[in-house]
Amino acid sequence: MSKKINAALISVYHKDRLDEILELLNDLKVRLISTGGTQSFIQSQGYECDSVEDITGYPSILGGRVKTLHPKVFGGILYRRDNENDRKLVKSYDIPSIDLVIVDLYPFEETLSKSATEEEIIEKIDIGGISLIRAAAKNFQDTIIVASKNQYQPLIRLLKEKKGDSDLDDRRWFAKEAFAVSSAYDTAIFNYFDREKPSALRLAIDGSRSLRYGENPHQKGVFYGDFDACFEQLHGKEISYNNLLDIDAAVSLMADFDETSIAILKHNNACGMASRPTVKEAWLAALEADPVSAYGGIVIANRNIDKEAAESINEIFFEVIIAPVYNDDALDILKQKKNRIILRYKSGTNVSQSLSYRSALNGILAQEKDTSVQSISDLKVVTLTVPTLAEMEDLVFANKLVKHTKSNAIVLAKNKQLIASGTGQTSRVDALKQAIEKAESFHFDLHGSVMASDAFFPFPDCVQIAHEAGITAVVQPGGSVRDHESIDYCNNHGVGMVVTGIRHFKH
Repeated sequence: MSKKINAALISVYHKDRLDEILELLNDLKVRLISTGGTQSFIQSQGYECDSVEDITGYPSILGGRVKTLHPKVFGGILYRRDNENDRKLVKSYDIPSIDLVIVDLYPFEETLSKSATEEEIIEKIDIGGISLIRAAAKNFQDTIIVASKNQYQPLIRLLKEKKGDSDLDDRRWFAKEAFAVSSAYDTAIFNYFDREKPSALRLAIDGSRSLRYGENPHQKGVFYGDFDACFEQLHGKEISYNNLLDIDAAVSLMADFDETSIAILKHNNACGMASRPTVKEAWLAALEADPVSAYGGIVIANRNIDKEAAESINEIFFEVIIAPVYNDDALDILKQKKNRIILRYKSGTNVSQSLSYRSALNGILAQEKDTSVQSISDLKVVTLTVPTLAEMEDLVFANKLVKHTKSNAIVLAKNKQLIASGTGQTSRVDALKQAIEKAESFHFDLHGSVMASDAFFPFPDCVQIAHEAGITAVVQPGGSVRDHESIDYCNNHGVGMVVTGIRHFKH
């Protein structure tokens, strides 16, 4: 059923684009009702505006904590226009009809991010605003609720196209968006109070995009989040569920590397990576590790991709490329493949939340993200043989890579180049054998290379196999009751070993 807007209650924290809405409401001869600073703003634009105080007979009290909380306000919003008894009551109590509510909420999360005092934080818990949102949304049969400046544009479009009228679907949509705002707001407040000893999981993520399908074609898939806040898509087809998983893995991996680097990922694991003086050199070294797996993979660089690098990268097929900057001539080359996804990673953005989540059984597992990164100063030498500076640099490089490789994981590296990795094996020995076999299949000389393990060695078998393959230095977390067996083997055969004290399982 169509409803006409005759009166609007407006009380907002953010005033941007409000002038455009006011002009449209004024043209439609809509009565304006407001409070405090919003009323002053409306009047400064040259429009008549009744105050809530004049309607209720009460001023704003308790330092602004109570302004709109009154039966004459909420009665005007909540009364059912098709209910005869409701109509009689609002008439008898002189309650004005309110058909449109425009309100937003105090910036609670913004205040949290500013390291405010608890008193300042508490005062940013909105009472009147959240009550107005819930009331107007509940009565969507008769009332339009605009609960955020993010809904200003749909309201403007409605006012222009329908001249102050709305149908039920319009009002239901605004109500749905309003409850999204209120639920997210309450989630933020709950998480603030629940932060010390979490008792329940509450998540609120705005934005969604339907995917062609999930991990497989028979599965539905949806991404919840603001992809565009982190990336600008410059070219290519729609991003898939599996693309998103690989993109997340790629960005998380590259975040740990400061030198000019390129990584190639397949199924969330790096199949190639190298750090070199130039992007092209890094690409050629990364590709060398496994040119077979690189086909159809994800390429990520942490520096500008120029024409020379693009020409080389473009020689093989890959689905996605990510970089912070592209030269124009480089883009022209990379765009030659119609469906290739080209993403610009926006500087200063963080794609990772502080916690990671995974469904399990009938619930959710949550944990802090593994943000631990080790440098040379974090490596404790436990053998008589001390690794050289070059080996130390390679050990740091390999340890960063193994952190982002599926467990059980072994990474072999040399000259800041991924030689090979063993991923997702049930045995660490199997992971090492897989890595050695792969390295040899691509004709790498393992002599002088290093090995990284994501967990300790319970037996000396891995270091023995590594030494026999030519590996000269090893990094591992340490912590096994039998660490000494691996250390003793290294001491007896001139292999250097360092421990980090940090395990990097990734299941």
